[in-house]
Amino acid sequence: MRRATLPTAAATPAPRVALYARYSDERQSVHSIEDQFRICRTYAENQGWEVVQLFEDAAITGRITQRPGYQALLQAMREERFDIVLAEALDRISRDQEHTASFFKHIQFNGVRLFTLADGEVTPLHVGLKGTMNALYLTDLAAKTRRGLEGRVRAGRATGRAPYGYRRVTSVQRPDGELERGLREIIPEEAAIVRRIFEEYAAGSSARTIARGLNTDGIPGPQGGVWNPMTLSGRPFSGDGILRNRLYLGKVVWNRRSRVMDPISGRTKRRFNAIETRVEGETPGLRIVDDPLWAAVQARLAAASPPKDGPEGKHRFWERRGPRHLFSGKLVCGTCGAPCSANQSRRYSCNGHFRGLCDNPVQVSRPKLEAAVLAVLADQMMDPALAEAFAETFSREWKQFAAEQGRDASKLQRDLQATERKLENLLDAIADGLRSPGLQAKLTALEADRERLTLAIEEAKPEPVRLLPNLGDAYRRAVQRLRDGLAASDNPAASDAVRQLVERVVIHPTKPYKPPRIIVEGRL
Repeated sequence: MRRATLPTAAATPAPRVALYARYSDERQSVHSIEDQFRICRTYAENQGWEVVQLFEDAAITGRITQRPGYQALLQAMREERFDIVLAEALDRISRDQEHTASFFKHIQFNGVRLFTLADGEVTPLHVGLKGTMNALYLTDLAAKTRRGLEGRVRAGRATGRAPYGYRRVTSVQRPDGELERGLREIIPEEAAIVRRIFEEYAAGSSARTIARGLNTDGIPGPQGGVWNPMTLSGRPFSGDGILRNRLYLGKVVWNRRSRVMDPISGRTKRRFNAIETRVEGETPGLRIVDDPLWAAVQARLAAASPPKDGPEGKHRFWERRGPRHLFSGKLVCGTCGAPCSANQSRRYSCNGHFRGLCDNPVQVSRPKLEAAVLAVLADQMMDPALAEAFAETFSREWKQFAAEQGRDASKLQRDLQATERKLENLLDAIADGLRSPGLQAKLTALEADRERLTLAIEEAKPEPVRLLPNLGDAYRRAVQRLRDGLAASDNPAASDAVRQLVERVVIHPTKPYKPPRIIVEGRL
């Protein structure tokens, strides 16, 4: 008898699984990827799955999707190369809630299942909860980091790299045995260079002149190379540069800039924070520059900075340039009123003439023009008659001002005496046992009035002013010293002083082939 055999069903193939591993920081171990693949392989073998492909992203944050391994995983999923995606945890796929939800949509659309060692098969509930937890973790971590840094700064601890003039201190231990972080100490040799930079700038030297002098003297820069002007002056909207670094004043500043990440490229961009959000701590032991020198330097930096333009306060490049020559920007055509500037042959001429807008053809060499203007300053700006008239007028005006101030001071003195009488009466009432909230408020108000009036009386007293004898001679000697300073060397202080005396220089044409007529308008 023949025995029939029933056909047996074919063995079900094992599910194909793809493994994904990632770590986010270059400071983490490169073995992290291998460790994640090892434990995921063990899990897959226990489940009877076949590992068919591996995807990885090393030292790339999970907050962006532009990761090579992640994009390759999505492409392989669309090509149906596997049935399951397995990772150590959901935050390996992404730490961004939006990106996690988007990846899960890809999973569902392509009919693939998602597993993690921590949660097993991932469901929409896991995506919602875990995505929220991962996002909150990043927010909480950032807040804790900022809180810790702010506390260190308020305690006088520095953050970041030690600037020029200081070195890090890594030998102090806390009571718990950990190293104390954020300590700095002064390097005496570099501190002397810092003071030299501040003193020369306060005296009128430009950042370019100071940098050139340091390089000429063979002094290494902060990075061991040469000095450049930007290292010294920095940028007004960012607060960097040696001349703007408040650590030299004994103050630590934190939160000048913040970092934001482009969600597409993953690149980090630094943005300058508002001044009111910055945190400052006191470190008197790190002071290199005293208050008067610091104030003088900051006043000159502020005067050299044009008005801010744009959300970050950046300056247009043509506004940052200082005067190229002694009287740059002060020369005016006497015919049309247009500015005069120097051409390649170092001769000043009317800008409108070369545009066909003015018929003033005068060209005057820069050395001759500067010599003529300086001669006018020295010989004609303060003649004896003008000096005498100025002294007489000034004395008369000052006497009138002093008389008005004296009348104001007398009235303030009477008000002060009345206030003091009221205070005495009130104090007598309190001494007799009279008590009430209104009485105390009245006492506080009267004391404030007394302090205000006392201060106002001091400010109302005019300071005595005495004019120098032979004012014209003294003025000419001062101008001659400025001329000598200009002739001796590159002297920014002398140049600034001369430019302050001159409001503008008007160049008028005369007869053909004759020198132009130059009118100097200045202030005494």
